[in-house]
Amino acid sequence: MDEIKKLSALAYELRKDVVDMIVEGKGGHIGGDMSVMDILVSLYFKEMNISPENKDDENRDRFILSKGHSVEAYYAVLAAKGFFPKKEVMEQFSRFGTPYIGHPNNKLPGIEMNSGSLGHGLPVSVGMALAGKMDRRDYRVYTVMGDGELAEGSVWEGAMSASQYKLDNLCAVVDRNRLQISGNTEDVMGQDSQEERWASFGWNVISINGNSMQELCDAWEAARACKGKPSVVIANTVKGCGSAVMENKAQWHHKVPGTEEYRQIMQDLEERREAFCHE
Repeated sequence: MDEIKKLSALAYELRKDVVDMIVEGKGGHIGGDMSVMDILVSLYFKEMNISPENKDDENRDRFILSKGHSVEAYYAVLAAKGFFPKKEVMEQFSRFGTPYIGHPNNKLPGIEMNSGSLGHGLPVSVGMALAGKMDRRDYRVYTVMGDGELAEGSVWEGAMSASQYKLDNLCAVVDRNRLQISGNTEDVMGQDSQEERWASFGWNVISINGNSMQELCDAWEAARACKGKPSVVIANTVKGCGSAVMENKAQWHHKVPGTEEYRQIMQDLEERREAFCHE
């Protein structure tokens, strides 16, 4: 099995962990977890220079999950990468007194920033990238935002600053699943062409299928090759990706599967995982 298929299979295996985590913790943002998972797996297992061994190294790559409500996917990936025990997060998620709370917590290893107050991830990432330039470091900075989050004005202040300072060590990602808690993003706050909007702010724009592992890996390579401006990857994804029970349904933004829903979702995710294993 080649590397892309292995990463794709891993993404579906970790989606199963997310479902179990949410059922055990009795809550979670399951729809966005499913749409963002391929992005996180490709970054942590293919693209970024970050591991438990170099987590405090000044030259490590930086990552911020600006859409921090999708923390379940983030925890699953960090556990698989070895930052903390999978058993621990699966048993403790969303329990009283646990560090595995419902948004990223930088008391945990591997997490750079408490996030989830939407609109903050990109501006902070701009600061990190600018610091890297000023200190003559070669690390890169990645941040993942939700498309509903782009209604926050601070996102666009950050976008202007990144372009002004020519931060080619910064790569933003928009999880463009077109759904948010209150419905379709275009009904809540229309966003027309994301590609044209970011280009008008002076960014290098890369538009892809964000649930395709091959296209994601190619996008990171293209972003690294771009010099003199920041890059943004418009990752067109499916909310609830992995099972027809959840896919493209706004009500699955935050939901705990019932018994039959759980059974069907896990069956669907396993079938997709196996498909990559046997190609």
